[in-house]
Amino acid sequence: MGNFKPMNLTSLSLLLSLLLTMSSLTSSKNSICSPTDSGPVVPTNQLLTFLQQLQETALETFGDKQFDPKLYVDLSLKSNLASTREAFEKLPRSNDGTVSTSDLNRFLEDYLNGAEEDLVYAEPSDFVPEPEGFLPAVESAAVRGWALEVHSLWRNLSRRVAGMVVKQPELHTLLPLPKPVMIPGSRFREVYYWDSYWVIRGLLASKMYETAKGIVKNLISLIDEFGYVLNGARTYYTNRSQPPLLSAMIRDIYDRTGDMEFARKSLPALLKEHKFWNSGVHSVTILDAKGCNRTLSRHYAMWNKPRPESSTIDQETASKLSTDSEKKHLYRELASAAETGWDFSTRWMRNSSDLTTLATTSILPVDLNAYILKMELNIAFLANVTGDCATSAHFLEAAEARKEAMNAVFWNEEMGQWLDYWLSKATQCKDDYTWRASNQNRNIFASNFIPLWIDLFSSDRKLVEKVMQSLRSSGLIHKHGIATSLTNSGQQWDFPNGWAPLQHAIVEGLVRSGSKEARSMAEDIAVSWIRTNHVAFKKSGAMHEKYDVQKCGEFGGGGEYVPQTGFGWSNGVVLAFLEEFGWPKHKKIDC
Repeated sequence: MGNFKPMNLTSLSLLLSLLLTMSSLTSSKNSICSPTDSGPVVPTNQLLTFLQQLQETALETFGDKQFDPKLYVDLSLKSNLASTREAFEKLPRSNDGTVSTSDLNRFLEDYLNGAEEDLVYAEPSDFVPEPEGFLPAVESAAVRGWALEVHSLWRNLSRRVAGMVVKQPELHTLLPLPKPVMIPGSRFREVYYWDSYWVIRGLLASKMYETAKGIVKNLISLIDEFGYVLNGARTYYTNRSQPPLLSAMIRDIYDRTGDMEFARKSLPALLKEHKFWNSGVHSVTILDAKGCNRTLSRHYAMWNKPRPESSTIDQETASKLSTDSEKKHLYRELASAAETGWDFSTRWMRNSSDLTTLATTSILPVDLNAYILKMELNIAFLANVTGDCATSAHFLEAAEARKEAMNAVFWNEEMGQWLDYWLSKATQCKDDYTWRASNQNRNIFASNFIPLWIDLFSSDRKLVEKVMQSLRSSGLIHKHGIATSLTNSGQQWDFPNGWAPLQHAIVEGLVRSGSKEARSMAEDIAVSWIRTNHVAFKKSGAMHEKYDVQKCGEFGGGGEYVPQTGFGWSNGVVLAFLEEFGWPKHKKIDC
């Protein structure tokens, strides 16, 4: 103690100042970088809150065998919410709070309409059993007969919103839409965003141009109301979008019909959608290896609660976490993964065996940015043909900037693929990011090849040759289609499942390159896909949502719901492939 010398006031003041600064920095760092969820949240409504409560009660009453939580948020009320809730609260309950099967069934019958009743059958105005000029290159009688059966499924999937939804929207989770709709099928009783692109491709092959235009007008009506196209036409989907393919729908319809007025009226909605994906939480700027700022887009749902359509499932998943902030973060990641269309996949997970490690908002996805690049090129084209040269020039510049950004951030020369980019955990709480090669996800997914679908990439012959070689050696191509990933995780957007939209985008990209070798590779993939769809149809009498690429005629599995039939985008891709490649008279259709 004898050597101790008291500080003078100046030294003490400096020390206190330093300690306060360090404390402030630590506090600031913790407040910014802690796992608290502070992102945007779209407000919900009381009807959804009640239906989620009903969903939880139904699970307790009926058990989890074949239980589909979506069913209960698709129900509509027969009378006002207040009286329905009052009757629900008066239901007799046992000591553990459960309601008996008979009492709950009686309540459902007395107070709620069935999930199918919000939509009623609508005969498509432009459907004919065999359209003039339908699939002229299909010479095989067996394949043509099957193609006409697939074509006829458009009648099965055609609906319009029931009048009661328009009259009393507060009693329904279904959103009123102005035109008839095409649903995917089975539990998917409403319009879905990215499904609609491949539905439209099939409708164009079926010469059903007015039905296709009606789908686009419905999606534009959602942009007019919400500022973006929703994941699906339900109130519980207002918190997120889906892969943005509206511009591709409009461009493809215009290319078939030459309808200038349709193109002109569609442009304002596309400009709004582009702004949605390129501002706020969706936009991320990366400082690339050459010191240039590159701006790309990510998925980011405006939600941090259980998804209403999967509320009981999400709560069960989140029960493994200990704090409310961790759960809120997971709920946002679950909803954001749903926005990708890939719900769910190891692609979005830090640990491939643990769904609670979803980190969708920390990933810049290759395919999302390819779709937005396609949007920019389509807006430029549509603006040009409708006489808006300034807008056309602006979006050509935007497209070129995104192409350069994708090459700088995603392209991996060694692998010959575009790779998703993970935003560094260390800088996740800041808006500035610096590119690191180690942040590219070197795992192989079908999405790594989606940029081939975009003209700016498929027109580069040397690039196409390199990507083809990479695809051929990737392990994704199997006897019956392209696998979604190489990981068999039990999630539905992983191996061994193959999905129609991924087959189509990659195949069409190869075809558009103009390379004979690429077209040959594309045709091999398309033929194998057509065959497995055909065999499954003949065995089951249905088209399926997804297929097992290892087994001929076997539909896919995994995920949080049972395999679905219908099925909009599978129908569309089969018809689009048959339109592109035809089928010779004596070529066998069985695997």
